Amino acid sequence: MPYIEHHERLLELPLFQGMSRNDLEQVTATTKFRYITYARGKTLVTEGDTCDKLLFLIKGMTSATGHADDNGYSITETVSAPDILQPERIFGLTQRYTRTFRAITDCDLISLGKMEALALADKYEIFRLNLLNIICTQSQRLTRFPWRTQPGDIRHKIARFIETRCLRPAGGKTVRIKMERLAEEVNESRLNVSRTLNSMDAEGIISLKRGIIQVHALEKIIK
Repeated sequence: MPYIEHHERLLELPLFQGMSRNDLEQVTATTKFRYITYARGKTLVTEGDTCDKLLFLIKGMTSATGHADDNGYSITETVSAPDILQPERIFGLTQRYTRTFRAITDCDLISLGKMEALALADKYEIFRLNLLNIICTQSQRLTRFPWRTQPGDIRHKIARFIETRCLRPAGGKTVRIKMERLAEEVNESRLNVSRTLNSMDAEGIISLKRGIIQVHALEKIIK
């Protein structure tokens, strides 16, 4: 990759934002980056894979799919460049990806090994702060969920069920789940859940197929 393009792409990534030009030039000259290209349809990461590196999506779009522990349902959402694939999974108790990422378009990525990332965090304060901010924001978001007011109607119960299982509380989501299982998860009758979903489908909020709920914009129904 040409140096100018390399430099500009790093500037787009959250971990390098705010870094001085001199520091960024040192990083590009001394850090071992690996560049990877995936064709459309290829799998970038499989759920359960060991997370021993930071993967920066610098071009393209991927799907991100997570499954229930018993594989009873799954939720798929979209991740677009520039982004980092689950950076919080590189540390902590369980250092494994919790999503399967597949290329929706041709994708370009930069891979940065864990030891290289630690070396950058040790040497450059802005890189260290950016990494901590990303991880802490994720942690704070998750710890707030139990304290939020519980939704009072079935529509918002369904929205909350989806939101708490997504990487981001916005955008399109594809939920593959049987009606009976969704009713159990939101503690409502199958009939009432079915009526609510069909009403949302009629309003154009979702598209409903057998075993599939396509949410067009989650931010429009969460509360």
